[in-house]
Amino acid sequence: MRIPFETMCETVTQAFIRAGMCSEDASVCARVHTESSCDGVYSHGLNRVARFVDYLQRGWVDAAAKPIEVKKLGVIEIYDGQRGPGILNALFATDRAMTIAAGHGIGVVTLRNTTHWMRGGSYGWKAADEGYVAICWTNTESCMPAWGGKNTRLGNNPFVMAVPRQKGHIVLDMAMSQYSYGKLQVTRLKGEQLPYPGGFDADGRLTSEPGAIEQTMRILPTGYWKGSAFAIVLDTLAAVLSEGLATNEIDKIQRGSCTGCSQVFIIIDPRQLGGAEFSNRVANGVAEYVNGSIPAEDVGSVRYPGESTLQKRLEQREKGILVDEGVWAEVQKLAGIAA
Repeated sequence: MRIPFETMCETVTQAFIRAGMCSEDASVCARVHTESSCDGVYSHGLNRVARFVDYLQRGWVDAAAKPIEVKKLGVIEIYDGQRGPGILNALFATDRAMTIAAGHGIGVVTLRNTTHWMRGGSYGWKAADEGYVAICWTNTESCMPAWGGKNTRLGNNPFVMAVPRQKGHIVLDMAMSQYSYGKLQVTRLKGEQLPYPGGFDADGRLTSEPGAIEQTMRILPTGYWKGSAFAIVLDTLAAVLSEGLATNEIDKIQRGSCTGCSQVFIIIDPRQLGGAEFSNRVANGVAEYVNGSIPAEDVGSVRYPGESTLQKRLEQREKGILVDEGVWAEVQKLAGIAA
């Protein structure tokens, strides 16, 4: 089942309005959810709509809250997100960091006390679309064991890097777990197995069965001990730079995923360094060199980060966004539309 982009966007907008958002904010958030689904990231797009509506209704996300300035220090600014909608807070932070970078070459904006930003890559793509390099990350509540542990002590702390490129931006958007819980959900809903083991089952064995991993919450850090260490450092820095909470404190809030989290947005203007032509030439060289790899067995092509996302976006813009019928029906119901 495929849904036109604008139809999905309008439906999600209505769901958010009915949950208490003003029409302008609902439209902005709905577009980001729809863009994520269009890019194939359903876990933080359409599939996350019902949960966001629930958080709004519970008061865990304050629909009317806006970020307030806490501190300015040269090119660094800190804001309190007041637990407003994470998408709106993150867009504000990205825009503000780009404005600072336009004047100084680099801008660093941090957010504390915010909520789930949905797909972190959204802010990398946005910055790259406007010619900026982006390095962004968030911490989360604990949802992953530290390497060698059985119980959750780390967030999967999504990390984003984006480099502008005329032929298609290079964008890395990754969690510190081999697969995010959203990816586990999407795979389970399709009745599929993960392509590689993503965590441990109840018997402590590595498995590719998403449901078994969801039950144990023993998701696998990407790169084993390296991903575990990376998650710890990202968590610490997010809290230090935003004067906010680290995972051990976020865990005490108990108001859903990412409520009270800390985020960092570092934006750099490459046009003030080697210039737009130089950075584009470098990015082209990297992308083309990677694309020129000899494919491994059973691999059609070798791609740079962001290439598959862009191809999926173009395909679904043309053909409509492929959706899970059950999820789509649930969103329609939230929007007050008969399925």
